[in-house]
Amino acid sequence: MAEIIVTEFMDEAAVDRMGVNHDCIYDPSLVDNPEKLIELLPDARALVVRNRTQVRGDLLEAGGKLECVGRLGVGLDNIDVEACTARGIDVYPATGANDLSVAEYVITTAQALLRDAYLGSASVIAGDWPRTSMIGREMSGRVMGLIGYGSIAREVASRAQAMGMTTAAYDPYLPAGDAAWGNTSNMSLEKLAAVADIISLHVPLTDSTRHLVNAEFLKSMKSDAIVINAARGGVVDDTALAAAIAAGEIGGGALDVFETEPLTAEAGHKFANLNNFIATPHIAGVTAESNIRVSHLIADKVLEKLTVTS
Repeated sequence: MAEIIVTEFMDEAAVDRMGVNHDCIYDPSLVDNPEKLIELLPDARALVVRNRTQVRGDLLEAGGKLECVGRLGVGLDNIDVEACTARGIDVYPATGANDLSVAEYVITTAQALLRDAYLGSASVIAGDWPRTSMIGREMSGRVMGLIGYGSIAREVASRAQAMGMTTAAYDPYLPAGDAAWGNTSNMSLEKLAAVADIISLHVPLTDSTRHLVNAEFLKSMKSDAIVINAARGGVVDDTALAAAIAAGEIGGGALDVFETEPLTAEAGHKFANLNNFIATPHIAGVTAESNIRVSHLIADKVLEKLTVTS
């Protein structure tokens, strides 16, 4: 039986590296077939997942020989880290490997939403010529507000500043005197909501961050401000965001992550007729380049672990 099981997509060169000295099953369909995964787990020493495989409960019970779990990304809300620790299972996130991809996603999405033009292709192709309604706004001179100021948010800040923006952030866990703040202003959450033209989320989903951006928060923002969530579903109240955009209380929004994933037709219905809204399927951190970096980083960690314990 396989020593290494990969349940979601991974760069195949990294899979091949793991398979040189270890039996490896690479089957991205396993994420949707937990019963089969549980059947395969008893002899596995390593499990490699992305964000959809739920590493908890019955799955951990089945993986009695697991030594490590590799996460092809950084968020760990789909992994019961406490239970893994109690069982002596190391958990490896791909910290830093997709920072650039997420930062570029935030900047690109912010530009698209501010400019208005890029969401109007259908009307132009249909023969309309809506020049006045598609003029949009520039990023330069505006305020990029960041909730959470870790490594990804700092990459966003660097790019925003290069485009002439002012950056501000709320992060109660980063000391006020820390050099990491650089040219970014340290603000309270309330002040950030009031001054930012763009709010970008960069926090994990915890009890304290769930619905951090809610109806009350959205009402306190500028009427033409934009919300971008490429962090974790649930940090933004999706229903409140849709309602705020529909009512014209804010200028637009983008969600790469949702409270329910994959997003069902029923859950997505509230976004269907919104203007200036972008929805993407949890791909902000996934580019051709970042997939290679993330995959090989996790392959290195898994191989190192299995070599040490062999």
